[in-house]
Parts: sequence; C-alpha cells; structure tokens
Amino acid sequence: MTTSGTAAFNLDLNDIIEEAYERCGVEVRTGYEHRTARRSLNLLFADWANRGINLWTIGQGSIPLVQGQITYDLPVDTVDLLEQVIRTGAGNAATQADLTISRISVSTYATIPNKLQQARPIQVWVNRQSGATEPSGVNAPQINVWPAPDGSQSYTFVYWRMRRIQDSGGGVNTQDVPFRFLTCLVSGLAYYLALKIPEALNRLEPLKQMYDEAWDLAAGEDREKAPDRLVPRRMYIS
Repeated sequence: MTTSGTAAFNLDLNDIIEEAYERCGVEVRTGYEHRTARRSLNLLFADWANRGINLWTIGQGSIPLVQGQITYDLPVDTVDLLEQVIRTGAGNAATQADLTISRISVSTYATIPNKLQQARPIQVWVNRQSGATEPSGVNAPQINVWPAPDGSQSYTFVYWRMRRIQDSGGGVNTQDVPFRFLTCLVSGLAYYLALKIPEALNRLEPLKQMYDEAWDLAAGEDREKAPDRLVPRRMYIS
C-alpha cells in the first residue's frame, strides 16, 4: 500500500459550512442558511481574538518616528501589541540597536506633566480604539510615545502585533487559520448554528462539549515552545 504523497488537505468555506450543518443534523438548502453561517463564522473569529494569542496572527511592523510627533496610527486590523522596542541606527550592522520601551496604562500616561518633552522615547501608551475599517483611518488603534522623539538621531518604533483573523469571505475561500484549527473551526461553527436551528437544540450540549474540547486541544498546541529560564534576582541590604 502507498500513501497519497501529499499533505495539502484544507476546506473551503462551502465545505466548512456543509460539515457544520451536517453536525447539526440538517442540510444547507437556501442562500440565507449560507449567509447566516458566514455571519456566525465571523463572530466566531471575533471570539477567538478574546481567547488568547493566536500565533499565526502575529506579525512584525515598524513606524519611523518624527521629531516632536507623539501619536502614530497602527494598522487598522491590529488587535493588540505583544512586544515593542525603539530601534536606533536602523539598517547599519555597526550601529543598529533595539532599546527597551515600556508599555504604560492610560492612567500613567495621563499623569505625565509635559507630554511634549523631547528625548529618546522610553514609554508608550497603546490606545486600542475600535479598529473600524474606515477609508479615513479614523478609529484606527494608535500609540502615544513619551518623551516625544528628539532630533538627535533617527528612531523607529518596532513592534510585534496580533492582527485580526481575516473575514470568512466567499464560498471558494479557504480560511485564515492553520489546518490544526480546522476541527475546532467546524466544531465552533456547528455549535453557533445549533443555537439558531430549532431542530438542532437537542444536539446543543454535545456540540458545545465537542467545541470546548477541540479548542483546548488546538489552543494547547498553538503556543510558544521555547524553554523558560527563571533567574533569581540577588538583593543585598547594606
């Protein structure tokens, strides 16, 4: 016996919706059933953004800082920032250095007396606005740095962010999730659909259990596997 020799299995949106409805014990018959399933799938993606860090949505970006400018827009699909540094001497192996910049709360930022003071930025407040995809860019998430950049050298704000999962799209689109999450995706959609289908109410509890188990398995695997090393800090009292 021989294997297929391929490892490219995936499901497009039509397949996902069909499988989810079958788990509910019904068939897709109308365009409305397809539309309501797409809506439920997008709501499922929104829920995933609140459940933790989805590693496949992490990406790096950078913003050149301008002397005296405090506020800068992040990409509109940004969920949150995970790490950030201030880079000096960018592009030159002899001079490039990434320096720590601490994230602070809105309460701490509000207490800074002179927000226009200029120096190398050492603190940043991430203003997580709605992230509405308006052409004007209004409501895009923003950062406020302090102190405001001075003119002594060029500064670049380098960050690692978690972005939104892309929308479900049309019937032939595959989804913006790794194959490891396909079972979780179908299970979650089936559970969401069962909430709206009277004939599937008797399956609601087992579908919820299947979804919770599939999420735990997928999320438990989707994590950093680098070892943690804890070093005690020695303190001396004189």
